[in-house]
Amino acid sequence: MSKDFNRPIRVLVAKVGLDGHDRGAKVIATMLRDAGMEVIYTGLRQTAEMVVNTALQEDVDAIGVSILSGAHMTVFPKIIQLMREKGVDNVLLTGGGIIPKDDMIALQNLGVGKLFAAGSTLGDIADYIKEWVVENRNY
Repeated sequence: MSKDFNRPIRVLVAKVGLDGHDRGAKVIATMLRDAGMEVIYTGLRQTAEMVVNTALQEDVDAIGVSILSGAHMTVFPKIIQLMREKGVDNVLLTGGGIIPKDDMIALQNLGVGKLFAAGSTLGDIADYIKEWVVENRNY
């Protein structure tokens, strides 16, 4: 990546809904910080509206949603819908957790970025975010 930024890549890490398992999200947040990114972690039990509003307020480059509850086919489409309604069209929506491959494909067809299943490497996640930002953000 040859593009130099005038600020660190900013990533919002979110837990949406009643999913109370946040250890993985915290590991991802720490890893992204270690990779030189600025991370905003929302904490537990956020709504899709709260996530999109925080993304706007914090001027993030990417939103990463950690979801283990099985609600991914509700959560991601709602976030995408709100992003479109609010004109947030240059922010990556990515995430991971327990999401079947067929659902990952369906969500990507709706506009969600690459999704990461259990066992994905932390480096792959950081590299994906960096590459997306280099290709899609202009600042």
